[in-house]
Amino acid sequence: DGMPARKRVALEKKIRGNEFYKKRMFDLAMQEYIDALQLDPTDITFLLNIAAIYFEQKDYDLCIDQCEKAIYIGRENRADFKLIAKAFTRMGNAYKKLGNLKMAKVSFEKAMAEHRTPEIKTLISEVEQRMKEEERKAYIDPVKAEEEKEKGNEKFKEGDYATAVKFYCEAILRNPDEAKYYSNRAACYTKLGAFDLALKDCEKCVELDPKFVKGWVRKGKILQNMQQHPKALKAYQTALSLDPTNSEAMEGYRSCSVFYDSNPEEVRKRAMADPEVQAILRDPAMRLILEQMQNDPKALQ
Repeated sequence: DGMPARKRVALEKKIRGNEFYKKRMFDLAMQEYIDALQLDPTDITFLLNIAAIYFEQKDYDLCIDQCEKAIYIGRENRADFKLIAKAFTRMGNAYKKLGNLKMAKVSFEKAMAEHRTPEIKTLISEVEQRMKEEERKAYIDPVKAEEEKEKGNEKFKEGDYATAVKFYCEAILRNPDEAKYYSNRAACYTKLGAFDLALKDCEKCVELDPKFVKGWVRKGKILQNMQQHPKALKAYQTALSLDPTNSEAMEGYRSCSVFYDSNPEEVRKRAMADPEVQAILRDPAMRLILEQMQNDPKALQ
């Protein structure tokens, strides 16, 4: 086939090396690849295979070193761009294992410039995600979080709710697991009339600390403001189950109950909007009972 003898022997050695590699007999595989490389120093697949062994043996620095050699020799000898991309990808994976995400990203981007594949695209976005997450974690500082919260409290007392929100946002970035920061920010949002954002913060607050009475009371008040009385009632009930003497929870519970007593039509409307009630309504027998009730709203109470 016109292939020089040295090249042919080199390829035979590579095939033998691959067999050893598959059996994880890395020392024997390495020897075959080194022999192949001596016979044909311009074929960078041998270098890539050596790099793969170092990767498996967790010698990531040596892996990177072999990839760099492969890229240099590959460029000198006009190697297939797919092979160059493979070298950059392997290098990126080694950097990732070393925790050097910045260099991993650079390597993957260089691989992408050589040969665009969905796999490399995925590797880039994974690294970017990890970099963002590490940045976020590095930013966490409970002491600074408390300082920001205090500044927020000052602004809240002054009635400057928009600025207070900014301080509470910063406190949350500095310590995302502290329930009271969400509760404080919810108070600001309530003052600013942003009830949907306030409710979201209350939900996060009681998720982080289910025993935080103030969070449940605040949730109840917001739901009341949003005219969601059944849900408000539930929030106040939870607050009272945690602290039966809490005056705000008692007051909220009472005002919700009074609202029901004085507004049977409201009770009916809310019930009709409830998915569970809608399911009951599909039952013909229940529909009959409800129609009777509709003619006599007092029956609902």
